[in-house]
Amino acid sequence: MIAAGALLAAPLVAEAQQTRKVYRIGFLTVLSGPIPPHAAFFDALRELGYVEGRNIIVERRFAAGTVDQLNEFAIELVRLKVDLIVASATQAAQAAQKATTTIPIIFVAVVDPVGAGLVASLAQPDRNITGLSMLSAELSGKRLELLKELVPKLAQVAVLQNPSNASNPLQVTQTEAAARKLGVQLQLLEVRAPNDFETAFQAAVRGRAGALIVLDDPLTFTERTRIAALSTEHRLPTISGFGESAVAGGLMAYGVDLPDHFRRVATYVGRTLKGVKPADLPVEQPTKFELVINLKTAKALGIQIPQFIVLRADRVIE
Repeated sequence: MIAAGALLAAPLVAEAQQTRKVYRIGFLTVLSGPIPPHAAFFDALRELGYVEGRNIIVERRFAAGTVDQLNEFAIELVRLKVDLIVASATQAAQAAQKATTTIPIIFVAVVDPVGAGLVASLAQPDRNITGLSMLSAELSGKRLELLKELVPKLAQVAVLQNPSNASNPLQVTQTEAAARKLGVQLQLLEVRAPNDFETAFQAAVRGRAGALIVLDDPLTFTERTRIAALSTEHRLPTISGFGESAVAGGLMAYGVDLPDHFRRVATYVGRTLKGVKPADLPVEQPTKFELVINLKTAKALGIQIPQFIVLRADRVIE
C-alpha cells in the first residue's frame, strides 16, 4: 500500500515542483530608465500568470544610450544564466545576439529586424531570436501626407536621423520614396548625440525647411522633450513616430501604438517560457497605429490644424 501511495504521489510532487519553477528574465534596453510602455509589458505578463517576485525574477538593465554598456549588460545577463532576454530596440537586440546563441531572445521596438541582421526573414527567424517589428512601409508616407495636408505648399522637409542605427537606411529609403510621390524635397540631418540637435535645427532653418520628420530611434525618443522645444523655438511643424513625443510637446505623431506593442511581446515571452523555440515564432509586424495631435503646440506655432485631421486622431492633447 505504501509503495502504491508513493507511485500515486510522484506525479503530484513533480507537478508541484514544475509549478514552483521561477524564471529569471533579462530586460535589456538602450534607454536610461523605464517608460510607460514597459509597464504595459509587465501588466500583460501578470495577466498571463507570470508575477514578479512569485514565479519570475526580472533583471533590468538600462544602458542610457551607450552601446558599450549594452554589450556589457548583455554579457552579464548571460552569466546570470537568465532563461530569456527581452531586448528593447535594435541596439539592445544586437547586443543580446552577440552575447548568446542559445538563450532565447525576444526583441521589441525594432524597426527592421532583417536589415539589422537579427533574423533571416520575418516568417522564419531561424535562430534563437524573434519578436515584434515596428516595420511598416506605410508609416513614412502617412507622416509626409499629414504634413502636406497641414501645410499644402510644403516643398522642403528636414529629416532627423541617427545614422548609427541599423534600421536607419530603410527608414530613409521609405521616406525618400514617399517624398518623390508627394513632390517634396528632403534635407537629411544627422544626430548621433544629444548635443547634435541644436546644430541640426539650425541647419534645417538655413535650408528653409517648412516642416520636420523625426525618424524612429532610441536617441530621438529619449530627447523628445528637447526636440519639441526646438521645434517650437524654430517654428517647425514636426511629426514623429511615437505618441509620447506629442505628449512631450511635439505637434504630431503617427506610428505604432507602443503600449499595445509592448503588451503583445508578453505573449511571445509566455510561449517561449513554455518551450516554444524562437525559430518557430515568426516575427510579428504591427497592426495597431495611432495618430496623436497636440493642439496646444499647434497654437504656439500659430498653426490651425484642419478639423478633418483632428477627427482622425486617436488622441488629442489640448
